[in-house]
Amino acid sequence: MQNSLFVISGPSGVGKGTLVKALLEEDPTLALSISCTTRAPRAGERHGVEYFFLTREEFDKRRESGDFLEYDEHFGNYYGTPRSWVVSALNERSVILEIDVVGGIHVRDGEREKGEAGVPVVLIMIAPPDMESLEKRLAHRGAESAEQLKSRRARVEMELSTGRQYDYIVVNDDLEEAKRALREIIEREKNKKEVNT
Repeated sequence: MQNSLFVISGPSGVGKGTLVKALLEEDPTLALSISCTTRAPRAGERHGVEYFFLTREEFDKRRESGDFLEYDEHFGNYYGTPRSWVVSALNERSVILEIDVVGGIHVRDGEREKGEAGVPVVLIMIAPPDMESLEKRLAHRGAESAEQLKSRRARVEMELSTGRQYDYIVVNDDLEEAKRALREIIEREKNKKEVNT
């Protein structure tokens, strides 16, 4: 059986993190991808657990050698998914990468270009049942102003519009139901690889 990289994306507040955490707790055949970053560790964070903490020079060197499935800059710091770590982890089990939709599509397209040498990528989008439900969740957090929520809505609409480029869309209307749907997708993909091997 060939393991796969399951890219799980979706708008902020849709419940991706909760679903991924539940999957990892229930299924020991899954691993969570660890990203590299140039930002300093926060209190309690450990190198190789939450992130691989790199200097800017180390990050640039790995980027130039093609060792990132994807990378991006946020608030002056770089973040990237190390291809070498993912490939190594795939020898043991399937890997989940929780990432934004743009990064997810970039990972899939980059690996397709590599042909047989590419990592098998399955894109899964977590979507809200409707915009109103998601806006209520975000407003309930109370962490954003009305202007920030308006900006967030535009971002959510952009992210959801990329759904047709994903292999699967799971609507998170009910957490248990969404978790069951995700598990079924992962099992279906694992069995598909078994049949094709």
